[in-house]
Amino acid sequence: MNPSAQDWIKKFLSTYKQEVIALQSTSKDAFYNQLKATGFLYGNANSLIIKHDIDLVLSHAECTKVNLFHALLHVGINNNPLQTPQEIISTIVLYYKALDKAKTGFLQAITFSNSETSNLENILSKRLQEINTVHKTNAVSLFTYALLYIDVLGFEHWLSEQIDSKGFIKNLELQTMLCCFKSLNTKQEKTEYDSMLISLFEATPEYKNSQQSLETANSIENFSGFSIQARTYILDLSTLAVWENITLDPEDHTYLKILASSLQLDKNTVQKSIENIKAFTLNSTQKVSLFEYATPIKQFYTQSTGTVKRLIVRNKDRLQKELQESGELLKLLGVSTYRELSKEEKNKVKEQLLDICKTIPSLTIFLLPGGAILLPLLVKFIPKLLPSAFDENRVD
Repeated sequence: MNPSAQDWIKKFLSTYKQEVIALQSTSKDAFYNQLKATGFLYGNANSLIIKHDIDLVLSHAECTKVNLFHALLHVGINNNPLQTPQEIISTIVLYYKALDKAKTGFLQAITFSNSETSNLENILSKRLQEINTVHKTNAVSLFTYALLYIDVLGFEHWLSEQIDSKGFIKNLELQTMLCCFKSLNTKQEKTEYDSMLISLFEATPEYKNSQQSLETANSIENFSGFSIQARTYILDLSTLAVWENITLDPEDHTYLKILASSLQLDKNTVQKSIENIKAFTLNSTQKVSLFEYATPIKQFYTQSTGTVKRLIVRNKDRLQKELQESGELLKLLGVSTYRELSKEEKNKVKEQLLDICKTIPSLTIFLLPGGAILLPLLVKFIPKLLPSAFDENRVD
């Protein structure tokens, strides 16, 4: 199953039939904890709930996409166990269409087909694009993928209440953000980055127009109408907001207890939330963070680098074969490992690489308008595929 390729949902449903059936007997609390263990709730998903045998190394975005679908499927099955997965998929598509009634909504760029599975794949891909949040809010862009779980809570609300859940989602999103930034604001030792994030949030139209302040963010009346999962989710994200170096300051711990009380959660919930985050952090190979701010250029470079790297890893054998069959290109790439290529040589490399990309479907991204600007990244990672003769004097 390749979550970045077409028909991955069909493959998911056919490969994991027993896991899908098991969703009927999985309680909300148990599933929530499983989802949390993957890092999905923290916006840092690094695994899937299912015990998969996928050969591909999945990226954070791909893990997030699969877990989001899995969570929506769980809500649908628990709401109506008699529905088939295909019927639930159609319901999920209807839910997103109901959320996106605005003329400039995030679904406008999607061309819908007769296949609801394909439609849902396109919708989930759009949801993972930062600029395509349901409400297109500036504040959301300061978060990682953590707020995507609100889609799941909104779907549950939409199914149970049989009413438009747009207002519910907007309020839940706002209250979650307010609590997270309130938690960050209570930190005794704020870094410059923390202060910048708070200032950016306070400058957003969403905060200015909310008629609420960080001081009143944890008022008990703000959380009326939220399920216990929604309230637990707010506490988990607020805990992550102040998480630093595997420890919490006593003042932060005290604030989280106050917040838990306002959320009407059991007093032991705070300690459980801390232990869950600590366990996930220790098992994660990368730093776990709730907030993520970067300039558009840096974001583009980071995302592009990850995409190209993943494409090369997944097409390594085919790409290596194509390179070896292209003698002139192989020679030029080898020469580039110890000297700068001339303009003419660079043009030859570009033309021949694009020819190779035509023969490998997954690399057609380089043939799209603007795709050529990613070629330097492709060249950057290719030397690892070259024969060792070109690499013996390389210094990393």
